[in-house]
Amino acid sequence: MRKLLLAFLLSSQVAFGQSLTKPEKGIVQSVQKQMPETMAFLEKVVNINSGTLNIEGVRTVGKLMGDELQKLGFKTEWITLPDSMNRAGHLVATRQGKKGKKLFLIGHLDTVFEKSLPMEPFTRLNDSTASGQGVNDMKGGDVLVIAALKALQTQGLLDDTSITVYFTGDEESSGGPESRRDFIKRAKQCDVALAFETAQGLRTVTTGRRGASSWTLNVKARSGHSSGVFSSLGYGAIYEATRILNEFRRTLSQEQYLTFNPGLIVGGAEVRYDDKTAKAETVGKTNIVAGATLVKGDLRFLGEAQKENARARMREIVDKSLPQTKATITFADGIPSMEPSAANDDLRKLVSKVSEDMGLGPVAAGDPGSRGAGDVSFVAAYLPCLDGLGASGKGAHSIEETMNLKEYPLLIQRTAVLIYRLTR
Repeated sequence: MRKLLLAFLLSSQVAFGQSLTKPEKGIVQSVQKQMPETMAFLEKVVNINSGTLNIEGVRTVGKLMGDELQKLGFKTEWITLPDSMNRAGHLVATRQGKKGKKLFLIGHLDTVFEKSLPMEPFTRLNDSTASGQGVNDMKGGDVLVIAALKALQTQGLLDDTSITVYFTGDEESSGGPESRRDFIKRAKQCDVALAFETAQGLRTVTTGRRGASSWTLNVKARSGHSSGVFSSLGYGAIYEATRILNEFRRTLSQEQYLTFNPGLIVGGAEVRYDDKTAKAETVGKTNIVAGATLVKGDLRFLGEAQKENARARMREIVDKSLPQTKATITFADGIPSMEPSAANDDLRKLVSKVSEDMGLGPVAAGDPGSRGAGDVSFVAAYLPCLDGLGASGKGAHSIEETMNLKEYPLLIQRTAVLIYRLTR
């Protein structure tokens, strides 16, 4: 532990850039002094399973984080959702004041690791790397927010500020549009949104990220003895689904920022699919022409125009059915995209100035195509936004998920100074 603390202190010394003001240097010092407490809290919450469908686990993590925010003078509340959604709800913490910008700070309490999966506890692999479920996506980001606010509170710099902290409970598997109604309403009352999904190092932030929607392809065909394939029975449902998917790939796969992944395909004489369990069943034989094929996939895009154009072209491909087949495709909206904007880039410039004043160098805008969809996109149309401000690391959504321990204190310091400048 002493060795790890020494590594934190050494890595943080660079933060005392010549251009930081006296209050900002005080903020940096507070972050450094509080790192042992910060890491102990991170370990505690990582070791609580909070897969989206583990409602008790999500609420337990939310209670712990809410308690920390209450200590900092925030009023906390739990936003409940209808039982039919099977989602835990959201943590909201607010404080009202008259100084500076009204900030909307975004995180999420859930992870992709459901309770049925083997537990991967928080583990310090070495002085620079820790692993664990959700350690960077995004419990590391949530704890970063709390640590930054704690440093500001220690220096008496949260007084008279207006900050809303909104940690959703179902970012990894949303309960639907109703689940984000309160989220959007509160964001509209603020001036700036900062989201703390995984950082891609110290030198980039996210000014744009793609949206995500889903599609379902259903193919029906004449079924019968396999000797009739290519002639009296036509081509069957599997060949037609193959044609469609290959044409999607051939004609659309090179468009920048656009991807469409068929995540499930099942075909045979009969097909059944359960939306609640995401499980499919089929019955078929090699000597029977397939009468049904089902394909389910996602569509990722940057901007509504790209999404709608892709959907139109996909429909055109689907409509050109092979003989004796009939295919239909349906689309469902999920998370909108966050398009890069001048206002978002102005925020990026503020982060870059903080970084340079800390002696860490400039910060550039990351590639929108390198990010998946995120909660910030629900509010990107209403106020300037940034994302990718959380813990840095690798392997999100996998058993190899890690966090960069050396960059973590610097990212907390950067966020704390940024919040200070925005709320003056």
